[in-house]
Amino acid sequence: MRLLRKHLCAIALSVCAVSTAGAAPLVEPTLHLKPQAGGSGRVALTLDACGGQTDTRILSALVDNRIPATIFVTGIWLKRNAAAVEIMRAHPDLFELENHGGRHIPAVDTPRKIYGIRSAGSPEAVLTEVESGAAALAGTGEPAPKWFRGATAEYSPSAIATIRKLGFKVAGFSINGDGGSLLGARETARRIAAAKDGDVIIAHINQPTHAAGEGVVQGLLALKAKGLTFVRLDDADGVGDDGTTD
Repeated sequence: MRLLRKHLCAIALSVCAVSTAGAAPLVEPTLHLKPQAGGSGRVALTLDACGGQTDTRILSALVDNRIPATIFVTGIWLKRNAAAVEIMRAHPDLFELENHGGRHIPAVDTPRKIYGIRSAGSPEAVLTEVESGAAALAGTGEPAPKWFRGATAEYSPSAIATIRKLGFKVAGFSINGDGGSLLGARETARRIAAAKDGDVIIAHINQPTHAAGEGVVQGLLALKAKGLTFVRLDDADGVGDDGTTD
């Protein structure tokens, strides 16, 4: 019986490995702004609000320094951060709120885990994640979102096609500013400060206890001192790969 159990476990593991190997590879799309003649360059700051609370260090710096940003919010974060949402809504010239999904579930239509997070797992579940995120935003009185960024920013190609059919552009990025909010302040500041004309930065605004938030502020102020202009995604033409914007 013990040998049979071991044999069955080995078969199960083998089947799982074959299934994973046979699944379509995931993509992490990039996004750049189209070049603009003249000026000192433009960059787009995108901040994910996955869950948890609000990093007021970042939010205050954006308001005080008049730095526009595109904020990708989940339904979970919206429920917990009404005060931050009101601040953002009070500055419509600075903040554009976009769709990060209803429950922060990766937009991958096959069962797997990405960075330890279980994927949507089916086309129907991807639809639910995207549509529930849009509905959560509509409940705040915000304009209908035009952009979607899934949890982990990785996608199955077929899920990207599904999201595009719903009318959303998929927001990739060209600079990972804070490594999922896990980097230290110095490295985060260095990455963000290195942004050049056309870059789209991703960082997080939902981890107030992480050192990365301090680095986000430092990096943004360094870019401002260089004379770069910050734009929201809706205010600039962005070009993404993997069929995310065309």
